[in-house]
Amino acid sequence: MFTSCALTVACGDTPAVAPDASATPDGGASITASCTYTNPFSMTEECREYADSSWTAALVTDDCAGARGTLRLGSACAYPAALGQCLINGGRPDATRITFPGGDAGQCAATARGCTVFARGAFTPLGVCVGDGGTVTPPSDASVASNVFVPPVRECRDPLPGQRPGAGPNGQVCTWAAVSAATEEGRRYDDYASCDRVRNQRPYYPVDAAPPRATPDPRLQDPAYVAELNWVRSQVEASACVCCHSTRVAPSGPSNWYLEAPGNWMDSFHPSGLALGAGWVDSRALGAYPATQNNGFARTTSGVPSTDPARMARFFEAELANRGRTRASFDGATPFGGPIYSQLVYTPSACTGTDGVGADGTVRWTGGGARYLYVLEAGSANPGVPPNLDLPEGTRWRVDVPPTGSPIASGVRYGTTPAGASQRFPETGAPRALAAGSMYYLYVLADVGIPITRCTFTAR
Repeated sequence: MFTSCALTVACGDTPAVAPDASATPDGGASITASCTYTNPFSMTEECREYADSSWTAALVTDDCAGARGTLRLGSACAYPAALGQCLINGGRPDATRITFPGGDAGQCAATARGCTVFARGAFTPLGVCVGDGGTVTPPSDASVASNVFVPPVRECRDPLPGQRPGAGPNGQVCTWAAVSAATEEGRRYDDYASCDRVRNQRPYYPVDAAPPRATPDPRLQDPAYVAELNWVRSQVEASACVCCHSTRVAPSGPSNWYLEAPGNWMDSFHPSGLALGAGWVDSRALGAYPATQNNGFARTTSGVPSTDPARMARFFEAELANRGRTRASFDGATPFGGPIYSQLVYTPSACTGTDGVGADGTVRWTGGGARYLYVLEAGSANPGVPPNLDLPEGTRWRVDVPPTGSPIASGVRYGTTPAGASQRFPETGAPRALAAGSMYYLYVLADVGIPITRCTFTAR
């Protein structure tokens, strides 16, 4: 879902150790070029190296231009200090290696996760990140092995033995396999949908929970509080949250809070997690199903899917009050979603070079192969994640490549579906013709959450 260029942390902005120029991403040909650019999400400098004879001068020029970077032919990345390097697509002709400059050991773990989890690359620590300074064990979850976002699917399964019939066809239980989905109330999500697919959509890795309280929570002696706590637990168990927040399901350990935490499991939440549950921090970038398509669960008011979002929000508000937190405590808090939130609020500029749709209808972009291609009305919202943000109003034409397919190259003819791809919008027929003199928005993604070209153009 993300490349290292999409979700790396601030790594410092000082140029860093020159890596051995003979050690290449694919272990073969010498490095022919490097590209220094600013990560559009972290707004910090990174350097990408190219290898293999497949990387011609024309290809690296196009790739670096797509990153709006500075290309140096014949040169490797060179910095006086670096946190590490990320090998992406190792062993393939399109292998690249990203160098993250900096010397802050506190950034090592997050930098390694950005490489191994989000870019599905291999991280090599350097400098302060070697040894005790920040060695990180990559996640072992097999679902991370996939390099491509796998879209949600609706799974219908027979109820577990002894459970009531489901509300789906022939008494089955039907559940979307998606991050923002939920199964029927009173059931566990992982019994009725694939958590591997969920973890593919939002890369999973274990993170420590909040420190436990020193003494038992006296509220556990209050029957009314315990009843409400149990209701929240049952709601969470029915949602895809369990895929990363339950020791029963998370293969390498839970991420932050978890259902099986000793004492009051609410204590395992960090304040930011409680604020998401209360709806005090914007989490719309994560996507949401309407309750009618999600077994009655919605992600409104509260950021946690619930059949009663207002009740859920009130519970989390009370948890925050118990910790002495007010809504004002989160004024100006960064919305949830990282790069996918940044994607939603991005403001496009005019296309440059050949990017856009030419007079002959040819669609051109820079940055490499694409899995999602949009032409939208000027002023349309930016595409986000499925299920509700990936087809914004104003979409004129959208083409998708399936997870098992190969990305499409620049040069597609508007309204013509390339081999191996499918036209997602319009569902049938040709898209409306572009009006000469009118402005449109070209939006191209290497994968969900990884935009490579976003610019406006005037049709000719």
